[in-house]
Amino acid sequence: MTNDVKPLSAWLMAIRPKTLPAAVAPVLVGSACAYAADGFRAGPALAALVGALLLQIASNLANDVVDFEKGLDTHDRLGPVRVVQAGLLSARAVTIGLVVVVTLALLVGVYLTLVAGIAVIVIGLASILAAIAYTAGPYPLGYHGLGEVAVFVFFGFVAVCGTAYVQVPADLPQLSWWAALPMGALSTAILVVNNLRDIETDARGGKRTIAVRIGRSATVREYRALVYGAYLVPVGLVLGGRLDGWGLLPLLSLPLARLLARRVAREAGRELNAVLAATAQLLFVFGALFAAGIALGGR
Repeated sequence: MTNDVKPLSAWLMAIRPKTLPAAVAPVLVGSACAYAADGFRAGPALAALVGALLLQIASNLANDVVDFEKGLDTHDRLGPVRVVQAGLLSARAVTIGLVVVVTLALLVGVYLTLVAGIAVIVIGLASILAAIAYTAGPYPLGYHGLGEVAVFVFFGFVAVCGTAYVQVPADLPQLSWWAALPMGALSTAILVVNNLRDIETDARGGKRTIAVRIGRSATVREYRALVYGAYLVPVGLVLGGRLDGWGLLPLLSLPLARLLARRVAREAGRELNAVLAATAQLLFVFGALFAAGIALGGR
């Protein structure tokens, strides 16, 4: 990688657009839950979407700086280009960018607090802290095997239920709790692919992810359990009478899930970059279909 990359291109690399579906999909599902409860509000829904995107970007920027400063990003890195390690942007510039993004997220939080109440402050601050604490701080979650837990909670329950809450603060739809499960599972599956790809470099760098702790074969099984487990929720909601037949729309994405479950077992190293991107696509497609099914078939 040469250093003649234009600044805008470098910042796009730092933002990592391919990771953003992980922020969008849960907001779509949460908004669908609000719609099914006759509580959809465009303003709070849009603000929740913007806030989720900003928090994802903040996490990406923090990850870029901290992994470089801890010596984890080296020349033998298998994942996409990290702008600080590649010399495309300075650590100081990315840190300033992080501060700007977090400030914008706080402004979105102020608006949501005005429309939905003080509970949003707790949700927002916890989300910001989690986005940064994934790699930074005295006990970085991603370095101690807690990344999957954090992703499941914040991209599942916090994102889906939080989005529904800011639109229906007086009566959070119970459906949103169930809908959060597959979104958290598929979001976590993205991280699992990332950690599977980096299992050797993480081990050398002292990053004790779950993949490092349990090994490759068990990590593949973890991925498959998360992906296939996501499909049990819409089926269960239909069988339980919470959704009608429209709730089965996510099953249309099952062929992609099966393809990825096979690929994750036979591919390794840089080959898994494509699996990671495709898992993010699966999350978005599943989420869009699930949101449509909830909006059309919620009871």
